[in-house]
Amino acid sequence: MDLTEILSITGKPGLFKMVANVKNGLIVESLIDNKRFPVFAHERISSLEEISIFTMEEDLPLKEVFKKIADHLAGASIDSQIGATRSQTEFFKTVIPNYDEERVYSSHIKKILTWYKLLQDNNLLNFEEENKEDQMKDATPEESAEKSEK
Repeated sequence: MDLTEILSITGKPGLFKMVANVKNGLIVESLIDNKRFPVFAHERISSLEEISIFTMEEDLPLKEVFKKIADHLAGASIDSQIGATRSQTEFFKTVIPNYDEERVYSSHIKKILTWYKLLQDNNLLNFEEENKEDQMKDATPEESAEKSEK
């Protein structure tokens, strides 16, 4: 799963997929309604790849948070988990028990769960690719050459 081209734009709801670079900004496509529009350099744009969550030990990248949510749900939809703020916080605590409760607010949790649902609805959560990449990294050079040939 590559989150570098999935963007969050301050002041605009939802997530956006980068379509093209233009002279003074980007062309993005909304994951909610698939409409394309330009965003300019003066707007606050964040790639999901750059976002992480505060934990008691070290920051946890959003990609890892999404993976933990997917593992916890075991392929089920997240619709049942997006409800009251209390249930969202309890769900998040079961998925990431060591998150920093003082620095991660309920609004952050709601946004993460909403983003997860949006990515899930658009079939952009693919953790199988990462598992293959991890296996290739762990393998010796000879084993990786054999696996890549298959």
